[in-house]
Amino acid sequence: MFFLSLLIGALAPFANAALTYKGVDWSSTLMLENSGKSFKTTSGTTASFESILKSSGVNTVRQRLWVNPSDGNYNLAYNIKLAQRAKAAGLSVYLDLHFSDTWADPAHQREKTLPSGWPTNIDDLAWKVYNYTLSVCNSFQAASAPLAVISIGNEITAGMLWPLGKTANANNLARLLHSASAGVKDSTLTTIPKIMIHTDNGWNWSTQSWFYKLILGAGPLTTSDFDMIGLSYYPFYNSAATMASLKTSLNNLASGYGKQIVIAETDWPVSCPSPAYSFPSDASSIPKSVAGQTTWMKDVAAIVAATSSSLGVGLFYWEPGWVGNAALGSSCADNLMVDSSFVARSSLSVFSSI
Repeated sequence: MFFLSLLIGALAPFANAALTYKGVDWSSTLMLENSGKSFKTTSGTTASFESILKSSGVNTVRQRLWVNPSDGNYNLAYNIKLAQRAKAAGLSVYLDLHFSDTWADPAHQREKTLPSGWPTNIDDLAWKVYNYTLSVCNSFQAASAPLAVISIGNEITAGMLWPLGKTANANNLARLLHSASAGVKDSTLTTIPKIMIHTDNGWNWSTQSWFYKLILGAGPLTTSDFDMIGLSYYPFYNSAATMASLKTSLNNLASGYGKQIVIAETDWPVSCPSPAYSFPSDASSIPKSVAGQTTWMKDVAAIVAATSSSLGVGLFYWEPGWVGNAALGSSCADNLMVDSSFVARSSLSVFSSI
């Protein structure tokens, strides 16, 4: 018993170190800095955002890539610059390909998300997706900016590259995903990153089951084309988004597909006086505060880490530093892990304990 106690004590410091990828989406960082903003540590000392993230326990940063955005923000050059900074700080990079010149999430996929000048027939579009993805990966290699994870599409529950790639055209969607995967695998990247397929409403097993049966049943896409299932999981869009439902969904995905699973996006508010939707019942005791952010992240991390077959490997907070857009698209006034003066909140250090 004495030796057992010693063993438990020795392992205790590692008990919370279960997740391989502990990160944030920091895509807005360069845009904010270019407007004259700078980040500060919790004590108020000005520092680079990557150094603050690293010291807070973050080990991977997520970045969105747009094809040809009108203002240049989030384009290839923007992302390579950001990735080089991440590498210098000792952070890994998870690249999120939107295959669009602008936002490409379920609310926007139904709009014309096809990048300007891209083909409008499926044969040429599939070839374009392959060559674009290949070129992007080769550019990161040439810039000595390695990638740990690459998502071939962003929240593609409704498909991508509409109208050709919407889910009603399942064969097209599967073909586009296969083409993107091949572009990654055929690239010159020294180490091929984990290839992720990313959907929203990660708590909804019915949706996830439908989606993967659809795209894998179409023919062109096979299970060897991707390594990871990425899921968005937010508490403020649907009262049914319970942690219990998330747990069920993750375990079913793990047993059904045997892929590593990452919560690619989540947030928790420090202020939400008038939510548009009720919060999930099993999160009702979590305060909408800085302390609540810490609790939420620890609770979600625990669910991910407990996924069957140890397939839950990562958790990412979406845009914790985007001052000026604190609602982050939600009805909650502030979801950031920095305050309005760009000072890091104590919740950012949660990554050291998940």
